[in-house]
Amino acid sequence: MEVHSKKHWEAQREPKVPEPSRWNRSRVILLFINVSKMPLLLLFLYMFVCSLDILSSAFQLAGGKVAGDIFKDNAILSNPVAGLVVGILVTVLVQSSSTSTSIVVSLVSSGLLDVSSAIPIIMGSNIGTSVTNTIVALMQAGDRDEFRRAFAGATVHDCFNWLSVLVLLPLEVATGLLGCLAQAVVTSFHIRSGEDAPELLKIITEPLTSLIIQLDKSVITGIATGDESMRNRSLVKVWCRTDFLTSSVNVSVDGPQNCTSGYPCWQQGDAVWTTQNLTLQVNIEKCNHLFVDSSMSDLAIGLLLLAASLVTLCTCLVLLVKLLNSLLRGQVAKVIQRIINTDFPYPFGWLTGYLAILVGAGMTFVVQSSSVFTSAITPLIGIGVISIERAYPLTLGSNIGTTTTAILAALASPGEKLAASFQVALCHFFFNILGILLWYPVPVTRLPVTMAKALGERTCRYRWFAVLYLITCFLLLPSLVLGLSLAGWRVATGVAAPLASGLLFVCFVNVLQSRSPRLLPRPLRSWDFLPLCMRSLEPLDAVITRAMLGCHARRGNPCSSPPALSQFTTGPSIPQSKAGMAYDNPTLAYLDETPTAVPQEQSTRL
Repeated sequence: MEVHSKKHWEAQREPKVPEPSRWNRSRVILLFINVSKMPLLLLFLYMFVCSLDILSSAFQLAGGKVAGDIFKDNAILSNPVAGLVVGILVTVLVQSSSTSTSIVVSLVSSGLLDVSSAIPIIMGSNIGTSVTNTIVALMQAGDRDEFRRAFAGATVHDCFNWLSVLVLLPLEVATGLLGCLAQAVVTSFHIRSGEDAPELLKIITEPLTSLIIQLDKSVITGIATGDESMRNRSLVKVWCRTDFLTSSVNVSVDGPQNCTSGYPCWQQGDAVWTTQNLTLQVNIEKCNHLFVDSSMSDLAIGLLLLAASLVTLCTCLVLLVKLLNSLLRGQVAKVIQRIINTDFPYPFGWLTGYLAILVGAGMTFVVQSSSVFTSAITPLIGIGVISIERAYPLTLGSNIGTTTTAILAALASPGEKLAASFQVALCHFFFNILGILLWYPVPVTRLPVTMAKALGERTCRYRWFAVLYLITCFLLLPSLVLGLSLAGWRVATGVAAPLASGLLFVCFVNVLQSRSPRLLPRPLRSWDFLPLCMRSLEPLDAVITRAMLGCHARRGNPCSSPPALSQFTTGPSIPQSKAGMAYDNPTLAYLDETPTAVPQEQSTRL
């Protein structure tokens, strides 16, 4: 009886192994389900990119002519600060830095804008282009942790551009560094005029987007260059195929002295006649999209497309995130995270970030849009597949890749203006290169990552802060700076100097509070002496919560990390793999699946 009991307990201790046939069948079913999700993933990604294209077209319809009018005012563009703000606002209006930089290149090639005035506008377009992926990050506000990571990954682009402008714009105004570097390259190489390279992404998305809307972007450029005939034209393209027909017609001139054509002149009665060649544009083939025969205004079409594209964008993004979360589990997540986030072995680990920069530049060159690339990786940052430390060099590379659009546009300029246009395009390139040298090679100088994480934590606690940030950084603050710059340097200095001094003082005190509080007077060792509304967003959060939801704000920090696994287990600690590759995403935190030996003391107790 005793022997039988011993065998019984030994059998109970042995792990139950599933039957091979049942185990293989479940694996086959799981593999089939995952494989069937891949076409859906590609479909949602395709619709996501198409909705971004339609979103850009909607913004251009709603504000494209306004952007052209802004570019037309040379008195504004001669002010470097105003030019920077104009670049931000125009890029936000048209939702495309490629469009705004191409307009600037066109202005320079037509002689309406000089190179020194164009450089601040290029800097502003670099800031304005990051609004797209920030809007995409707002679509993940449903989950606080995903929203924190996604918003941090999106705003790292903003922080890099703002910090680069704060350093390089004064340096450019004082020394003309970017202009001199670009001029040296232009004079060193014999540049020949070329044509725009095909946009590879358009080949994939245009079959769908061309059925919805097609735009005549030459209208915006024409308004910016002063062509008043373009002002009454619609941005909606009606004729997709046109040709030029040259014919000889008889015209009357004022007198024999005005008969300068190559054809003979003759007099008939009191009039002098001659023959001239007239070139007329002939419409051949009409476009085939939804709004080709619409009587709606450009603004109405733009608002309609804006609403539809945002709904499609939000839907595709939610479905993409859910599908990625279902696919990226266990070993799949483990492999992908290691590939994307793991550095090279020592001592070549520092090369990983530069390889990521090259990858970002190459991918952006292929799709010809930094907005599309950064917006596509934002959901991956949100679910934790790509860490923000890895997303940072990818974004820097995307900034370099988007400069190819302006370079290609410059190469298509007329021969006499080719050098100036190419110089402007190179200024865009050198601006991003110098920014990378400022904020990437030395780990201590990677302030955009720290700032983006702080913004992510803030938006996790107060989700309305993301909308406030978006409106403030891309609309209110640029408009305020533009108004101050137009009011004159005395007014601008009188307002900006106290604000800048106060900001520097607060930053200085914050650094001392965290590192050497003893150096500060006792009252300044904390900000507790200030009213709560001046040192916390809690009062404003309570007001917004009551207004939007009709309830009191929840107390406590909803973004605090979940309790450690050890708090729920009383047995031996369970080994866990290195989860630092992703930005602390609990969904993708998985346990090691390697078997572990049972401790000797535990086995004897069993």
